[in-house]
Amino acid sequence: MATDYDAPRKQDEDLKEDSIEELQSRRTDHQSGSVDEDEATAAESFELPGADLSNEELSVVVLPAQDDEFTCGSCFLVRHRSQLAEERNGVMFCHECVG
Repeated sequence: MATDYDAPRKQDEDLKEDSIEELQSRRTDHQSGSVDEDEATAAESFELPGADLSNEELSVVVLPAQDDEFTCGSCFLVRHRSQLAEERNGVMFCHECVG
């Protein structure tokens, strides 16, 4: 709901003039006991974690590490040579694992 910040605000006297019955009638006018969306229909559209994906087939091309890449000996991620921090006994480590 948009608010007009330039409109004059109600004073304390104006707020006290609203009767409790009027306030309650306004509150019940805006509230509704019915739900707009069917729960069963909404539940069908959600994908739950751990769902059965045995019928799904993935096609991914896996490339070996390139000449300008290395595998970190700590996090085992394939990194670019610019991320090489140090090499100990032939094992390479990236900046994130050393730092």
